[in-house]
Amino acid sequence: MKKSAAYFTLLLIFALFIASVIVNNRFLDGFRVDLTQGQVYTLSDGSRSVIKAIEEPINLYFFFSDSATKGMTGLRNYAERVESLLREYEKLAPNKISIQVIDPKPFSEAEDQAAQFGLTGASLGALGESVYFGLAGTNGFDDQGIISFFDPQKEAFLEYDISKLIYQLSDPAPVKVTIVSDLPLAGGQNPMTGQASPPMVFLEQLKQLYDVEIVSAFATELPVQTDVLMLANVTAMAPELHRAVDQFAMQNGSVIVLADPFFESDPFASMQTQPSETMLSSLLQAWGVRVNNTEVVLDGLLGLEIRESSGAITRHPGMLGIYSDNMDANDIVTTNLDIINGASFGHIETTADATLSMLELLRSSSNAVVMPVEQYRNNTQPNSLLNQVAPDAPNKQYTLAARFTGPANAYYTDQVDTVNSAAEGGSTLNLLVVADADLLTDRFWVQQSSFFGQNIFTPFASNGDLIINAVDNLAGSDGLISIRSRGKTTRPFTKVQQLEAAAAEKYRAQEQQLQQQLSETEAALAELQGQQTQAGSLVLSAEQQAAIDDFIAKRIEIRKALREVKFQLEGDITALGNKLKIANVVVSPLVLVLLLWLFSKVLRRRAKTS
Repeated sequence: MKKSAAYFTLLLIFALFIASVIVNNRFLDGFRVDLTQGQVYTLSDGSRSVIKAIEEPINLYFFFSDSATKGMTGLRNYAERVESLLREYEKLAPNKISIQVIDPKPFSEAEDQAAQFGLTGASLGALGESVYFGLAGTNGFDDQGIISFFDPQKEAFLEYDISKLIYQLSDPAPVKVTIVSDLPLAGGQNPMTGQASPPMVFLEQLKQLYDVEIVSAFATELPVQTDVLMLANVTAMAPELHRAVDQFAMQNGSVIVLADPFFESDPFASMQTQPSETMLSSLLQAWGVRVNNTEVVLDGLLGLEIRESSGAITRHPGMLGIYSDNMDANDIVTTNLDIINGASFGHIETTADATLSMLELLRSSSNAVVMPVEQYRNNTQPNSLLNQVAPDAPNKQYTLAARFTGPANAYYTDQVDTVNSAAEGGSTLNLLVVADADLLTDRFWVQQSSFFGQNIFTPFASNGDLIINAVDNLAGSDGLISIRSRGKTTRPFTKVQQLEAAAAEKYRAQEQQLQQQLSETEAALAELQGQQTQAGSLVLSAEQQAAIDDFIAKRIEIRKALREVKFQLEGDITALGNKLKIANVVVSPLVLVLLLWLFSKVLRRRAKTS
């Protein structure tokens, strides 16, 4: 009887388990709780708005070489992360987004399909076969888009990349970029040499990706269908264009501004006077942004090294090289950039009545000061400028580039079609401001060389990538622009890091001492052997030979001791790993069994008493 009851109980438990799985899959699949840090498995509001705007169905093809990546645990875990996130898109719009997971095995039709889409096959397999790990998408108009390869190092921007692909497929019209500038962007005659100068390299790169049109600052209107407006070092402007720019910004506009207090790349810059208030700065002031046109930022730590006329190399605190440590690593515009070179930067801040939110993208070091433009213009000696940024200079950082979003006040408050004023709580202004325009010029970021009569431009800085990233980001919808870095699923094992640091500190002194002894022993041994070589056929005395033998034996002992020290560095980590394995494999199941046993015992006692 007891056996029958036990069998019946087990059968009932199994049936309940199967029923709970079915109920979960059918009715509770849409309910979940994301307990990860940063909620990396939950789509942001920006992605949801991109999905909501889809009008025609989109097919996504996720290519991952599952069979060729056996044993690549890290890559396979990341592939599961990508697929899980793609399923979230599909669940939010099952009638608009369709996901297909494809394993492109070698010499298969799936591999040919991946190659036709233009996906990258990396040689990562054990036998050198290509590994595909990318995403392709199509829409109802036969437009295509791809993410050629999912780089695990860019996991923080995984959601942004997928949402961007979906947005491009849902709105495949080419991006229209309008540039208003006083600079010779398209080339022309050099006033100093009289020779023709080519277009700036950044402009040529933009034209390869977007529909770019340059408009004179004295035009009366902006081109229709402008998606992104770039204003580069604009001082004077026709009144009609001034109003058109303000109106574009108020109508949900995406604007990039490069405002330079002193454009020193102009050969006649030293003979010109920059007005303290320009037509462009008046617009920025109305929107809530102030770029100081009267001061130049000097930075003793970020100054670029230049060669003076005397041939000496010195650091110029007015020409800055901004490295990744002084960039926002969580913004898509500045992530993965190496260095931004520029000159005579101004600094940026919000006005007192600003309604825009500000996100700093580029900043100076704390060893920075400001100098009046006129004083900087007349001071051509870098060493004299360096005296202004001594180590005891004020500990202050300045914002050199920033992103601004939110409702803004219009400059022309009488225009009836303004829909973005702060008072009306209208649509959002997306504004990116850089307090320098010299960074656009070739000399600060590309090197020109000739190859069989062709001019080859090799970048040594990321200035061009900064502009392309900014245009690419602002060309999207408000939802796409709002997506930031979402974090990573992998988390550092802080306990292991602490053990590594403690172990390294414990054995570092001993290792240094042994290394010093080894160096001294090898030096003494080399000296004795050198004496033997110089002596030619001279036979060494027994004492000399014994000394050589002792040094050789000592060298072997020291090397053995060094190996022991390096082995001990890993000892604590290995011990911790063993403890964790025992805890996971043995201790945890035993504790669970013990709890279940105690629970069953309590139930039996209650059954007996009742």
